[in-house]
Amino acid sequence: MKKDVVISIFEVLSHSLCVTSSDGQRIYDRLVSAMQAEQSIVLSFDKVTILTTTFLDAAIGQLYGVFNEEQIRFLLKVKNIQAHDLVLLKRVIETAKQYFKNRHKGSDTVKKREKVKNEDKN
Repeated sequence: MKKDVVISIFEVLSHSLCVTSSDGQRIYDRLVSAMQAEQSIVLSFDKVTILTTTFLDAAIGQLYGVFNEEQIRFLLKVKNIQAHDLVLLKRVIETAKQYFKNRHKGSDTVKKREKVKNEDKN
């Protein structure tokens, strides 16, 4: 069995302020690489002093556009996150799940409309 990959946000960013989408993207890139290799990940929030939804959207929210919820739950664990930050994380996750669910529905609707439009031409 593979050993968990520990990704320390503080070590990756070299600071404790998790506020920008660009910093979130740096974490996301590491998460995606490990998850694509089917590696279990422990994302450590140790030493993080400020956390925003902007950062979390970029770091974790967009995972739901690439992986399904089951894969994310199986491969990604978090540790050392403050209770009030966990509330933010849960909100970001719920929003991301709804966004990507609706985005996929929207693209299916467009495809159906195009199919009907093409059938009408024939």
